[in-house]
Amino acid sequence: MTEYENVEEMTFEQSIDALEALVKRLEDGGIDLDESLRIYEQAVALRDHCRSILEDGERRIRKIMETADGSVREEEFEIN
Repeated sequence: MTEYENVEEMTFEQSIDALEALVKRLEDGGIDLDESLRIYEQAVALRDHCRSILEDGERRIRKIMETADGSVREEEFEIN
């Protein structure tokens, strides 16, 4: 189906590298509409995977911020 069959097994860094490669292919041009759509679908899957990894990281950080008495101190979390 896609060039990146095992997106869920990719690391964040691998996913970003793959996204960058797909963007470069689109920017270079010379591909037909069907290929462009296929690349777009792959990019969306990779984007969603990256988002999932980042959201999981946010949950892990919030868990780490649990205080010694067991209460959770939740702070605003931003990814720059």
